[in-house]
This record gives sequence, structure tokens and C-alpha cells, in this order.
Amino acid sequence: MFFVCALLVFVCGCEVTPKEPYQKLKLESEASQAVSIMKEEDPSLQSFFDKSYGYAVLPKVFKGAFLAGFAYGRGEVYEQGQMVGYCDMKQASGGLSLGGEFYREIIFFREQQDFERFTSGEYTFAAQVTGVAIKWGAATKADYKDGMAVFIMTDVGAMVDASLGGQKFEYEPKVVIKKVDLPK
Repeated sequence: MFFVCALLVFVCGCEVTPKEPYQKLKLESEASQAVSIMKEEDPSLQSFFDKSYGYAVLPKVFKGAFLAGFAYGRGEVYEQGQMVGYCDMKQASGGLSLGGEFYREIIFFREQQDFERFTSGEYTFAAQVTGVAIKWGAATKADYKDGMAVFIMTDVGAMVDASLGGQKFEYEPKVVIKKVDLPK
């Protein structure tokens, strides 16, 4: 069962960058809404937006399990407040897990080198990484670990597992098409 879940999650061909313009607009709207909802739930989160070099917002991550677990989410990546690309997250885990949930995830990068480490291709969280659950005042007690701070907010569901270890991220820069005037 574990290998089937892992195969589905890691080889399903999910694209990092949304293909259609409406998909990009939908993801942009969902990411903006996720940030607003998380800030509303914990206003102290604003300090991370103010001090971090960059961040990634995954507005809708699904995590499910029946013995083996899997998760998938897609998001936007921001550098100095500007959206610069897209990321997706895949996770497969063994061991006893049961349930399913949707959650939001924001990853803050303290310095430029932390941001570049994340955006340099594929990045995997170490096994001991955990996210801080968003609730009033939680961000005031949170800090960076290895240059990153991770916040999660459960949307719907219940799960007997809260670790983020083994999350594998892929990054693709946003394509910017510039209009060029051709000589006559």
C-alpha cells in the first residue's frame, strides 16, 4: 500500500506551474486568501512577513492516510514581497497513520541564502521539521530553524499525524514575457 501511495504522489505528473491562466488566477486568489485567514487567526504572524527575505504559501494541501500516508499541495513563492514562482509539495510516509485533512502552509525564509536553498531545485524537509499550528499569539513564540519557519493551519479534517518531515518541494520560476519592439 505504501508503495502505491508513494507512486501516485511522486509520479502522478502533477505540474508545479499551473498551465492555464484561470488556474494561475485561482492559485493567486487562494494564496492571498490563505495569508489573510492566517493573519486574522494570528496577527503576530505579520512580523514574519515583515522580517523574512521571502516565503512560500501553499493554500490547500491535502494529506491523507490509511496505514501509509501521502500529501500534495501547490503554492506561490515570494521574494521580498513579489511573487517570483511556483512550488509544489509531495510527501509520502510509512508507519501507522489514519485520516485525511486539508491545511494551509506558509514557509518563511529568514535570509537570501535560505530562500535560494529552497528555490535551487528540489528541496526536502528533514525528518524532525514540524510546523507551528496557527492560533492567536503562536507566532510570537515561534522562531526559525535552519533559516526557515513553518506555520500550518488545518482547514478541514482530522489526522493522527502532524509531522512535516519528508516533504519534498519543487520550485519553478514565474515566466515573464516582455514585449519587445522589433525594428522596422
